[in-house]
Amino acid sequence: MSNTSSEVFSDTMDFAALLEASFETDDLERGDVVTGVILGIDQQGLIVGINGSPRDGFVSRKDIERLNMRPEDYKLNDTIDVIVLRTEDEEGNLVLSVSQARQSEDWKIAEDLQTKDEIWYGEVAEANRGGLIILFGNLRGFVPASHVSDLPRGLNEEERKNYLARLVGQKVPLKVIEVNRKRRRLVFSQRDAQRDNREARKDSLLDELKEGEVRRGTVSGLRDFGAFVDLGGADGLIHISELAWHRVKHPKEILEVGDQVDVYILRLDSEGKRIGLSLKRLQPNPWSIVEELYHVGQLVQGTVSRTAQFGAFISLEPGIEALLHVSQIGDGTVQDATQVIKDGDVLTMRIISIEADKQRLGLSLRDLDLEMPVADNDAETELVETITEEVQATVTDDTMETA
Repeated sequence: MSNTSSEVFSDTMDFAALLEASFETDDLERGDVVTGVILGIDQQGLIVGINGSPRDGFVSRKDIERLNMRPEDYKLNDTIDVIVLRTEDEEGNLVLSVSQARQSEDWKIAEDLQTKDEIWYGEVAEANRGGLIILFGNLRGFVPASHVSDLPRGLNEEERKNYLARLVGQKVPLKVIEVNRKRRRLVFSQRDAQRDNREARKDSLLDELKEGEVRRGTVSGLRDFGAFVDLGGADGLIHISELAWHRVKHPKEILEVGDQVDVYILRLDSEGKRIGLSLKRLQPNPWSIVEELYHVGQLVQGTVSRTAQFGAFISLEPGIEALLHVSQIGDGTVQDATQVIKDGDVLTMRIISIEADKQRLGLSLRDLDLEMPVADNDAETELVETITEEVQATVTDDTMETA
């Protein structure tokens, strides 16, 4: 063999050895996200040269179409991110995906949102009986029906489906509550995001509001203990005792959900994040004119609003609640007022004491045929005061406790 042939053979062997060595050092694995340069474009897809690797990879047309694109939309020498689907096909090429690489970035963004517990606004793409479908980049996320804000309870399957369908096309606040790449699960919660939004809004409102001012709001809910009013993204509570000057059995007697009302800012608790409101403070106080309307010894007619063993509360116009003690019923031997008087009874009684400054008015069912006023003696006044204080202690204004 000539020297020239030997040199050529040696060079060929060296090149083959180098090529083999380069393949041995190629440590790409399935699932790796890498950067490459587009070397070729045809109807079938893209040929991509991977940076740092001697091998080329192939991205199929079908994969590109998942991005609503075509191979022709790319240009030679463009730099793109791809993910390795297979390390080798029948021809020894890498099988790559540009769509899944895009999704990988979306998974990272979703994981970051979950880690930081941040709110993200997404558009509802579809709705089904189970919840809402949200487009998240190249991923499809899901909001279970149990995590949809304000979804009414007690709906049948068709009603729930119709309610959720109304949200399609709307942009809603969401929080990521589950990211699972292997199972391809991306789950959101509108309820958690809404709660965080309202908490932030309540903090802001507590800084804005001042006790004693009047604000306009919308009745957002009714409970046995009072009414919630939305003041613009955060709720305050009107305790049942602050709805009116007269006794209210349930807030629905005064308000309905959706009502627009002016409310008095009664109390603010920044630490407990509670806003106490009042309706009655915006209404004339009937006790301010009670002495103009009534006097000791006067016969009046009132309605029993509530009974207890010690006596009965009587509603008088205009919003006065008086007390008929059990000792002032019959001949004074009655031990339990509930045995002889019931709620709703209309009674004619005599006024035995008036204390406008303490909002107290005492009544009696005894000696109704007498023309002379009953003496306003110390014993009667002390009795009414003691019983009234006991009763008021049981209905202490716990607005801030239940807000």
